[in-house]
Amino acid sequence: MSSPNLTTYADELYAALRERRPIAPLTSRDASLNIDDAYQISRQLLARRLRDGERVVGKKTGVTNKLVQAALSVHQPDFGYLTDAMLFEDGAELPISTELIAPRAEGEIAFVLERDLKGPGITAQEVLAATACLRPCFEIVDSRIADWKIKIQDTIADNASSGMLVLGRSQVSPRNFDFVTCGMVVWKNAEVLSTGAGAAALGSPLNCVAWLANTLGERGESLAAGDIILSGSLVPLEPVRAGDLMQLSIAGIGDASVRFV
Repeated sequence: MSSPNLTTYADELYAALRERRPIAPLTSRDASLNIDDAYQISRQLLARRLRDGERVVGKKTGVTNKLVQAALSVHQPDFGYLTDAMLFEDGAELPISTELIAPRAEGEIAFVLERDLKGPGITAQEVLAATACLRPCFEIVDSRIADWKIKIQDTIADNASSGMLVLGRSQVSPRNFDFVTCGMVVWKNAEVLSTGAGAAALGSPLNCVAWLANTLGERGESLAAGDIILSGSLVPLEPVRAGDLMQLSIAGIGDASVRFV
């Protein structure tokens, strides 16, 4: 695909982000759009945000959970970028009614790295060795593509449909933590909404971070010490609106909560 077309799509997605005005799926307009094109659009979208003064604080894996893949009809993982403008702390009030379009919340384990990771060839054990701590996390995904009618190319181009994230206060060592069987419970408005386990994310959140490091390595990028890495949802996506309260608890890690306004 020619660079001018990729630039036009990046401009459209940037305007949709800033104006809360969704656009038609890119794949419905251009059948030739491939995954490499989509990641180029994502990078151009990020460049526009950086020019606005945002700063990259980490990266995310997306659609690593089979239930999420089925809900979105997207059947392979992807990645996107996290900036400081997207980051909120535990108990925050998230202004979704003025900042997002069609938000959905999901519960995840966030990794904070103490060492760089550069693929290819990164293993789960190397991820473990490079991790400083684990934190409970809500990611609030959003789609600048109208009505979430996305294919993998659409969500990749749209920064892996990322919106905001909320980190819980607790920071625990990853050593001796059971990433496969660790349980998560999510509440919405004080009622149990869903449960999940670490195995829901590619068999283990460690596998998700290894996949991310290796996929980035193929593109000449890496994970850096200090990065926050979202490792993929352990539970199904949940639509949220102003007034909703979401809480989660991850056994062995801790709790997080967020209210939407």
